[in-house]
Amino acid sequence: MVKEVNKEHKNVEMTRKKKRSGIVYFDYSLLAILICLVCFGLVMLYSTSSYSAMMKQNGDSLFYFKRQLLFCIVGFIGMWLVSKIDYHWYINKSKLFYFFSIFMMFLVKTPLGKEVNGAKRWIKLPFRQQLQPAEIAKIAVILFIPALICTMGKEIKPWRGVIRVLAWGGFSAAVVYLITDNLSTAIIVMGITCITIFVVHPKTKIFVGIAGVGIVLAIAGARILGTMMETSGSFRLRRILVWLNPEKYASEGGYQIMQALYAIGSGGFFGKGLRNSAQKMIIPEVQNDMILSIICEELGMIGAGIVIMMFVIMMWRILNSAMTSPDLFSGLICTGVMIHIAAQVVINIAVVTNSMPSTGIPLPFISYGGTSVMILMAEMGLVLGISTKCKST
Repeated sequence: MVKEVNKEHKNVEMTRKKKRSGIVYFDYSLLAILICLVCFGLVMLYSTSSYSAMMKQNGDSLFYFKRQLLFCIVGFIGMWLVSKIDYHWYINKSKLFYFFSIFMMFLVKTPLGKEVNGAKRWIKLPFRQQLQPAEIAKIAVILFIPALICTMGKEIKPWRGVIRVLAWGGFSAAVVYLITDNLSTAIIVMGITCITIFVVHPKTKIFVGIAGVGIVLAIAGARILGTMMETSGSFRLRRILVWLNPEKYASEGGYQIMQALYAIGSGGFFGKGLRNSAQKMIIPEVQNDMILSIICEELGMIGAGIVIMMFVIMMWRILNSAMTSPDLFSGLICTGVMIHIAAQVVINIAVVTNSMPSTGIPLPFISYGGTSVMILMAEMGLVLGISTKCKST
């Protein structure tokens, strides 16, 4: 007991000395890798989208690049502002933010809702802008679930506590799916919830049980889908058919996957060179979730490997902040951000390589999309803000 008091006293004294000397730890490594990813993304976005923009935007080959550059600048400003806010402030505000995200998603069903490429998932904003509210749900869950777990304390240990937390995450995921018709984002929201519980829970049997039930349901669902897919009109079921046999169902979405695979294969090990892609001229909406295929074509496996390595370094730095965080709440926030980014990277790579059905999940910081990049920047602001309270490593 005396040792613990002495240790706490030493920590307090060290903190006071740092404040007096003006020394504050900041994760410049994380900031550097973020800047590298964003700059790389802008370069690849221009290379990928210039032809498409010239054809669709009255000859303006810089259309997508200029918009993304603006989103990134706003995102960096937002990131800086978020990093300056003490993360403890979010404990009492996270529930309000959670319900705000639910409210924003319901606006999709009002006249403010906007349909893009057959999907009504956006809200109209002034100056011909639009917002995807499902992205807000991700950061809302990243903040609210840790706050809820910290408030519950030991109540999280029994089944009743786990179900309570799952219910909050499940409700947000259900709204994402039912209101915005975005299954992939709903899965990510639920994944953030489940893995956050797993990280903090002292027992593993509960999660083994959940995984077992999930496997049983997946097997049963696969058997049912096997008899339904051929005659079903559901676009999600048809996506599974496209995934299994893209050549046969080229007219129903397989064309995009086939061309992406051609781009990856034609790039080889070293690639064709920047702006020398041929497939970018024929892959639909290539600047969005299929941008990795053009990276592989122009920069080869080496370029793709560098991108993956940058994400690995980013995950390592966020994990470091989680492990050295001063308390449970900040550690779980970092964990949630890491889960979100890692899940999107893995899903995007899997879709581009046809390892799983198409989902429409963008590649973080690289794919075109204003709401996505700004929400991700805000999350990075949370982690960078927490890093100032961490032990320097």
